[in-house]
Amino acid sequence: MIYLIGGSSHVGKTFFSQKLMEDIKVPYVSLDHIKMMFIRSGLTKLTVEDDYEMRYFLWPYVAEYIKTCIENEQSLIVEGCYIPENYRDAFTEEYLKDIKCVYIVMSEEYIRNHVDDLIDKASVIEKRIDDEVDAERLIMCSKEFKELGNAHNIPVLKIDKAYDEALILKELKEKLEVSI
Repeated sequence: MIYLIGGSSHVGKTFFSQKLMEDIKVPYVSLDHIKMMFIRSGLTKLTVEDDYEMRYFLWPYVAEYIKTCIENEQSLIVEGCYIPENYRDAFTEEYLKDIKCVYIVMSEEYIRNHVDDLIDKASVIEKRIDDEVDAERLIMCSKEFKELGNAHNIPVLKIDKAYDEALILKELKEKLEVSI
């Protein structure tokens, strides 16, 4: 099974992918790392600032990677803000039966009330270099991913009042239909 965990920056995609990996023993890959591979190798002129364009640049490569995993009957968690709302278009129904996707978002109220927490937890799994938390941008991106998820039948996990890791992981597993 392939588990796609998308959504806005700073919502915990990498953290919860790590937790899910530990729980169900399925490896994960960060699309941020794949992005940096393309940038550092010079295979794209896009930069770390070009998130929207990067989403559609990366996806054809990621989709082929996913197809290879499915063909080899290997499970994988793929996480990042680069999972497009039209991800299904890259796959036939035969592949789609082995893919589950969820977007994680945060409410505007949560972001506004927890900016310091978002900054403190930003590097809990991977080291973010020169990472600035722009609350207005996070609010806009979370709203966008929520709207895209709802419009394209992608389950949305919304962090609203509290960041209860156990409950969020439980809800994530339910939305991804993880069975152990």
